[in-house]
Amino acid sequence: MRNVVVTGVPRPSLSDLDALAGFGTATVHEAAGRTGYLGPDLVARVPGARIVGSVVTAVCWPGDNLMIHAAVEQCAEGDVLLVTTTSPCTDGLFGELLATSLRSRGVRGAVLTTGVRDVAELRAMPFPVWSRAVSAQGSVKATAGAVNVPVAVGGVVVHPGDALVADDDGVCVVGRRSLRQVIDASAAREEKEEATRARLREGQLGLDRYELREVLADLGVTYEEAPR
Repeated sequence: MRNVVVTGVPRPSLSDLDALAGFGTATVHEAAGRTGYLGPDLVARVPGARIVGSVVTAVCWPGDNLMIHAAVEQCAEGDVLLVTTTSPCTDGLFGELLATSLRSRGVRGAVLTTGVRDVAELRAMPFPVWSRAVSAQGSVKATAGAVNVPVAVGGVVVHPGDALVADDDGVCVVGRRSLRQVIDASAAREEKEEATRARLREGQLGLDRYELREVLADLGVTYEEAPR
């Protein structure tokens, strides 16, 4: 990895980000062909929050948050900071003071594959954060890393300028060039789900709505009366 801070990263328009914000992580993940989900271990530390933003990445060394401070300078209105480390780390690399700095720049939230701390303060602000751990363990500022380079999280390669959606269901990224397509697919999926929701309220069974009786029959499932 080169020790570099990449500037001037192209970003999606704020209007496209706000359009994506109308949909939850699960809907976006499905609409994107079940791609971009960063895994179940990124947990919302501010329950109920939902954000959509343009990704700024920071690669740090374990126990060292120097490059988070370098990344803050590269953040702008509508961004989300995504932090990872060169090897696994659960230390609290991020807390209320960094959140305060990011919020002053219009950043919508942060996602970290490490630990965070000051959770009570983050919830009180509120500043939405997703992380793999909560830890009081602090950090140093001594080792160079990188900002705005591609990173791999949960088996997904994330590029600076990708769109990121996060809520209580987790975190998903959408490539900048496919964002409009995913927005349209998310809207279509939500419209279809609303029609299904209406029928389920009326009492229709999922077995019939999704034509699952044929699936059960093809799998050899039979129905038998219980003995009396």
